[in-house]
Amino acid sequence: MAQQTRAQKTAPNPHLNGLGTHWIWVFPAAAFLSLLASLTLSGSAAATDLADAGPLVRWGLPIAEMVHNFAMVTAMGALLFAIAIVPRFLDSARGKSRVNMAHATDKSQRLKNLTRTEHPAFIAVMNLAAAASATWTIAAIAVLIFSYADISGRAIEASSSYTTELISYITTISAGQQEAATIIVAALVSTLVFAVRSLTGLLVTLGISFIGIINMALGGHSSGGNDHMGAVNSLGLHLLGVVLWTGGLIALVFISRTISGKDAGSGTLPESARGEHTATKRRVPLAVSVLRRYSTLALGGFILVTLSGIINALVRMNTLAELFTTVYGALVLAKIMLTLLLGALGATHRLRLIPMMQSGQIGAAKGLWYAIACELLLMGATSGLAVTLSRTAPPAPETLDAGAEPVRIITWYDMPPEPGVAEWFTQWRFDWFWVAFIAFVGFTYLWAFIKVKRSGGSWSIFRLLSWYFGLLVLLYITSGALTVYARVMFSAHMVEHMLLTMVCPIFLVLGAPITLILRALEPRQDGTRGPREWILRLVHSGWSKVITHPIFAAVNFAGSIVVVYFTPLFGIMLRYHIGHEFMLIHFLVTGYIFSLVLIGIDPIPHRPAYPMRLMMLIATLGYHAFVGIAIMQMDALLQASWFGNVGRPYGLSAIEDQKLGGALMWGIGEIPTMVIAVAVAVQWSMQDKKLQKRVDRQADRDGDAELHAYNDMFAELAERDQKAGR
Repeated sequence: MAQQTRAQKTAPNPHLNGLGTHWIWVFPAAAFLSLLASLTLSGSAAATDLADAGPLVRWGLPIAEMVHNFAMVTAMGALLFAIAIVPRFLDSARGKSRVNMAHATDKSQRLKNLTRTEHPAFIAVMNLAAAASATWTIAAIAVLIFSYADISGRAIEASSSYTTELISYITTISAGQQEAATIIVAALVSTLVFAVRSLTGLLVTLGISFIGIINMALGGHSSGGNDHMGAVNSLGLHLLGVVLWTGGLIALVFISRTISGKDAGSGTLPESARGEHTATKRRVPLAVSVLRRYSTLALGGFILVTLSGIINALVRMNTLAELFTTVYGALVLAKIMLTLLLGALGATHRLRLIPMMQSGQIGAAKGLWYAIACELLLMGATSGLAVTLSRTAPPAPETLDAGAEPVRIITWYDMPPEPGVAEWFTQWRFDWFWVAFIAFVGFTYLWAFIKVKRSGGSWSIFRLLSWYFGLLVLLYITSGALTVYARVMFSAHMVEHMLLTMVCPIFLVLGAPITLILRALEPRQDGTRGPREWILRLVHSGWSKVITHPIFAAVNFAGSIVVVYFTPLFGIMLRYHIGHEFMLIHFLVTGYIFSLVLIGIDPIPHRPAYPMRLMMLIATLGYHAFVGIAIMQMDALLQASWFGNVGRPYGLSAIEDQKLGGALMWGIGEIPTMVIAVAVAVQWSMQDKKLQKRVDRQADRDGDAELHAYNDMFAELAERDQKAGR
């Protein structure tokens, strides 16, 4: 009887199992009302005295941007859910499949997948991604048309001259090119969503969709402020946080009833999230599993949105007092308050309602879904406010002064002071992309270390210290004095390059982050791919086999220097924001892979033998010296339009500074190579000692049977020779 009563209490209630799909319209409705109210109160949609395109453009452009933003984050959020949150197949969610989909790479398994039934939640998020990406494409076209009308001050018309001017805007103006690129990205994503079903293909599709975030960050009006790099990167991080948080919430609401029904199946939770009453249960209701996974994403999204939003706002203002004295500041304050309120609601979900729902309390489930509906409403209002904020002029000027110096025009920044000893430690210009990356991987490593230690495992303190020292070096390289002076001094740029590709990777590789994280993460058993499954998929992929092959790693490590410095690619990396970030990423990844192949312990498809590693070192040992000497002997200035025109009033001339950079490449390149050589030799010696100990233990166990057999063989051969000699 007690069991029956308990079953009745925990039985699913069809009226409380999630929200209907129509609830996602709460977001655009709230965004629309918030947009109209904020545009009216701030006056951002008021007519201008000069080149006014009319009310259709003044109101149509922000509405098109609102729809664009909603569709974009919805498409990305739905793809994210399909990739890592909901199971792809129904039998996996019901616990009937014993197939490990993370390793289903053979042809027979892929053919078998064609006969399996897809989970309704997976189908739902894919349908949502398809509808959202198609809407994103249409909205992007509308934004392009309205943007040109707004910039040109001409009302939209169907004349041939207007079409010609619109085409010129797309082909010659950077803003038009970025908006056209967004249309192409949205159309490509829309096509792939209909054509691709595999999780790896959807991951690639999600990666392509992120180009839309990059375009928005580059096209945001904050990109022209006093801190160009900081403004663009903080805006990009802000948009990424919105995708994780808002896009995920929209997808969650859309599938809430699908994952809450009695036929939805179940999911899995890590041990730390199961609670005392379910410690022995691996599987939990699918709704609980999905909510837990989304909650983790939402927490990361909240942190990104809040911190990057504050940083981006500070870049656009001259003083903090402008928060209270300008329209722009008032909008920022309103957005911050709404964001903090949303964060409080999210904390309530994670800390109270989800655990209560997991324990089977129907009242908690009802409260959870209603709270999520309120969160969706507030997010919509915040989104509408954000569109108005993007169309409101910030207090800080975003255009160059008429008398701007050449260094400001070329590098986006004023000339730094002459470098002395103190300046190499006091000059900082934070690159928020790298700050966020370092904070994320630093926190993840610490979490994994603590979890491994609590579970009774062991991990070397030396590796821990090596990892964090490498991160400190990376922070200094990307945000310290090196990055400040690298934009005006070739020698500083060369030191930045050499530390990024030869010094920092050694410490990071010795930290063995992949091995530690794999020990800390628990495998999923419901057909979804979590971080552990995706890491293993990447490690064992064909792409990994190529880039970690000893020959490729060595050629990439050495050859990329020539490609960067002796081709027009160097100029692109200097002049364009994306090129600059790509250069830093490329140098770091190239050096990391090279060091990983030589001295790393993290898993890779094939690790070369120690003689092969020494051959790789010998082959690359003199390469930096060769290139460095070549640069020292050059009489032509590399990228003269950059380093020759910045007007640096101190230090060596541009050509002499370039020769110094070549000498530094020669000098710095040899020391880390020798350190790696010593590390390889030490590891080789340690492996031989381990092998000898293993042989000795085997000999102790079997009485040195192998040696006796070896001696008996020679004795038998000697006896045969004696008989043959007779």
